[in-house]
Amino acid sequence: AITRDEAKVRRDFWPKLRRVLGRLPFAAELIAAYYCALDPVTPVHAKAILLGALAYFIMPIDLVPDFIAALGFADDAAVLYIAINRVRQHIRPEHRQRARDFLDSAQI
Repeated sequence: AITRDEAKVRRDFWPKLRRVLGRLPFAAELIAAYYCALDPVTPVHAKAILLGALAYFIMPIDLVPDFIAALGFADDAAVLYIAINRVRQHIRPEHRQRARDFLDSAQI
């Protein structure tokens, strides 16, 4: 399951992120989670948790559809919040810096 989620995340994360970035209040955490999940030094259990949350973010079918104003990303944020709290110690400063660098260069 981890390799299937990883392949899906690698393929679909950036296109989905670019489509919704301007409406995503938790983008920095989401991107840091992405970099942590794909970091070779991140333990397998932490990768599995983060990849599951990232796969949920990119799924085309949501519990709360993303196009619903104000609520659309609430379920994605909740799933990500739970995942990050479980593996917080593995999200390193360099993951957060890469997320900030991306957001600084992104044209929203």
